[in-house]
Amino acid sequence: MSKRILFLLLLTMLLSACGSNSSWEDEAVSEVSDRILADDVEAVWTLERNQASAAAAGTMIRLEIKKKDGGPIDAFDINHEKLLHLIVVSKDLSYFNHIHPEYKGNGVFEIVNDFPAGGEYRMIADFTPTGGDPMTKMAWVRVEGEQAKPVPVVPDETLEKTADGNRVKLAIDPLASKKELTLKFTIADEKTGKPVTDLEPYLGAIGHVVILTEDGERYLHVHADEGQGTGPEAVFETAFPKSGIYKIWGQFQRENKVFTASYVVRVP
Repeated sequence: MSKRILFLLLLTMLLSACGSNSSWEDEAVSEVSDRILADDVEAVWTLERNQASAAAAGTMIRLEIKKKDGGPIDAFDINHEKLLHLIVVSKDLSYFNHIHPEYKGNGVFEIVNDFPAGGEYRMIADFTPTGGDPMTKMAWVRVEGEQAKPVPVVPDETLEKTADGNRVKLAIDPLASKKELTLKFTIADEKTGKPVTDLEPYLGAIGHVVILTEDGERYLHVHADEGQGTGPEAVFETAFPKSGIYKIWGQFQRENKVFTASYVVRVP
């Protein structure tokens, strides 16, 4: 066989092999294009107050999650025991509520919330569409009713707080932005001072931590390290994205009751 014919045969085999790869490459591209990305999803918030009440109590929060092109999103994956986690925070960060709306189908979630007063609130929804990425959608909404006097967001002098009969002390690595840090909560009984060793799993973990910047624009939902016991310590890892003032809420469960301890820190 001449060298020219051999070269042509080898070239034909090479081109055929390259052509066979195109099918799985196209399939991979198709799988990526079919995946639901955060940029393709929008959240529409609607608030409906109970007209029988003059206060902001009994306000229905309705959240519709859909694709920006109008296509429906009707299936969601369970994450930490819930289809959707909703964080509600007042503009001055003095009010905090972590709730779980009921799924009504067709991408609609609903829940009634008792707001302490009228004014602006930050809505933060964490969820994962089936066949999509975990995502967070945030919005400012206005609640009707008389507004309360704003509470200044001032860094705490001490990181030891009491919540529902529990004394919760927070220890943080030397604060710095854009650096992996450890948050360690140590919990003791407020009356006896004894370490708490009967913490119960809260949403599948020893606890949960939510962090917001002072302006409410940056949000961190921090999950606990795995394999932890029942107290008195609970350890989390996070990184503050920039310098500034942050508020931290740590949530734990004891005797079937969730309690929340909050702290304000300044990150240099």
